Amino acid sequence: MTITDRLIAPNATRSEAALCYSAAAVGAVTAGLLAKNSSVLVIVVVTLVGFDLFGGAVVNATASAKRWFHRPGRDARHHLAFVAIHVQPFLLALVVPGFGWWTAAAIYGFVLAAAVVVTSAPDVLRTPIAFAATVFGVAITTSMLAVPSFLLWFGPVLLIKLLLAHLLPEPAVPMTPG
Repeated sequence: MTITDRLIAPNATRSEAALCYSAAAVGAVTAGLLAKNSSVLVIVVVTLVGFDLFGGAVVNATASAKRWFHRPGRDARHHLAFVAIHVQPFLLALVVPGFGWWTAAAIYGFVLAAAVVVTSAPDVLRTPIAFAATVFGVAITTSMLAVPSFLLWFGPVLLIKLLLAHLLPEPAVPMTPG
């Protein structure tokens, strides 16, 4: 298995790989630059989190990743485990002053609870429920929680990566215009 097979998905196209690696690199640079007035440790951790989340949001939206994560035999337990391993909020609480444990728990808990609701919903409602949870999660993470300004992107990007990009499979039938 190649590094691209592991980071994106088996059989990812060259275009998908280029897009995913580019998004990860630009996300890392963006996150690092936003944290530029912080300690070296904070900059490094925020840069790595940016690489994972910005890149992962794009990875999880690719057709190759959709096919891989939603292949036969994968069920809600697999998807919830994938969401649950995203403990970046606690990593940020550990190293970033002003990003508290309550904030980390609130973001992590909201994303996990939303994932349970999305994966429990009937197929026809999963997409609108995922979008509803994401827009409300964006409102909560950007206006109701104490988050340093250089990390205001974190909650929304995490929500997009996990609820919209990861949990939603490819549409069964492609939409045709008109």
